[in-house]
Amino acid sequence: MSCLALFMVVLDSTIVTVALPDMKSGLDLSNSQQQWIVSGYLITLGGFLLLAARAGDLYGHKRVFLFGAVVFTVASLVGGLAGDGGVLIAARIAQGTGAAALTPASLSLITASHTDEHEREKALALWSMMGGVAGLFGVVLGGVLTAEISWRWVLFVNIPPGVALTVAGVMFLLPAAGSGETRLDLPGALCVTVGIGSLSYGLSEASSKGWGSVEVVAPLVAAAVLVAAFLAVEARSERPLIPRELVRLRTLRIANVLMFTVGVTLTALMFFLSLYLQQVIGYSALKTGMAMLPITVVFIIGGLVSRQFTPVLGARTMLLAGGALATAGTVWLATIPTHAAYVSHVLGPNLVGGFGISIMLLAVTVSGTSGVAPHNAGAASGLLNTSRQIGGALGLAILVTIASNVTSHAGGSHAHALVQGYRVAFLVIAGCMFVSALAALALPAAAPAEKKDAEEPLGGKPVTTRS
Repeated sequence: MSCLALFMVVLDSTIVTVALPDMKSGLDLSNSQQQWIVSGYLITLGGFLLLAARAGDLYGHKRVFLFGAVVFTVASLVGGLAGDGGVLIAARIAQGTGAAALTPASLSLITASHTDEHEREKALALWSMMGGVAGLFGVVLGGVLTAEISWRWVLFVNIPPGVALTVAGVMFLLPAAGSGETRLDLPGALCVTVGIGSLSYGLSEASSKGWGSVEVVAPLVAAAVLVAAFLAVEARSERPLIPRELVRLRTLRIANVLMFTVGVTLTALMFFLSLYLQQVIGYSALKTGMAMLPITVVFIIGGLVSRQFTPVLGARTMLLAGGALATAGTVWLATIPTHAAYVSHVLGPNLVGGFGISIMLLAVTVSGTSGVAPHNAGAASGLLNTSRQIGGALGLAILVTIASNVTSHAGGSHAHALVQGYRVAFLVIAGCMFVSALAALALPAAAPAEKKDAEEPLGGKPVTTRS
């Protein structure tokens, strides 16, 4: 049940990528709306993740799990039936809310049902691996469904597993008592989520409306006010979303910077690569999914390599190596031409860059959770996952704006103009990875961490299950 829930959550972060051009033509979407199909999901997933984990502690993980399953399933139905871009984006935002509730609760199922430490580690490894498999499967499935049926089925496909999760949750999960407290930092979560959404919206509108327009200035000002309100709420809250002792940990701050840049890179690479293959090279949705298959496979391979070598070489070394490879791969990708050779212009650079990013993920988690008190381990790892999702959403908004501005001022054919914008976007992504490598240098050259320090990416109190 927990693996299926995580599979759905991660699947929907990638399955729409290949379908974006068909969604754009089918609903007459703007570039900004196209970007928001991805960003809307990531913002609400990242913004409400810590709140959902806390809600599970207070009110019981069964309630939160069922809430997430129902919201996710209904939002998938609404999105698949959407007749315009606004409804589709709203459905994706709702999906992100459901995903935020499902993710920490799904981990709690594992901690409850596997009491033996060795068995729990194996289950957690399988749970983590499921995320990589879902990302891989999402790209391919999105291409197949879009090409053979319709882009709407990349959303409809969530309904059967969503219904199954809901029924299984009602039947097999026993209500777990909450902590007895009633305080939930909903104002803080709303402020940061809506603030980041306002910032993303303002940035995404800048290329078409101009930086001085009301459509851009108003959301940017609102974002600044909401983020300031979030900081004020957190300073006064008795139960802040981010425990104050975590804020003082230097290694965790650096790890969150690293995870933010990783989120930018992962999301933007998949987004721009899908558009490049379909809008410039002329691949079909199915061929695009298959073309991206080797690139996503390397993420799984890199994860396995990282599990073996991070305990031996240490997190800092793996981060430096991964950052260097990711930078080299994205610089190579920035040389894409209008008429590309798949192996040398697409496959090669993405295998190099993808492997670099994949070996960084475990090392970032190790760095971020090192030195964290056991009772704050869940909050620390949840914060890292939040940074990744928010990084993907904000980074994509900024990069789409940059690419659109370059494209609008580029001469030549439409394909040539698009390529110029994508090249600049890839160079900015390479800059993010270079910053990651520099940030990794600031980490202490400590002794290699144990594997178990990074096995649990999200926290939460166990939920009781029937055996």
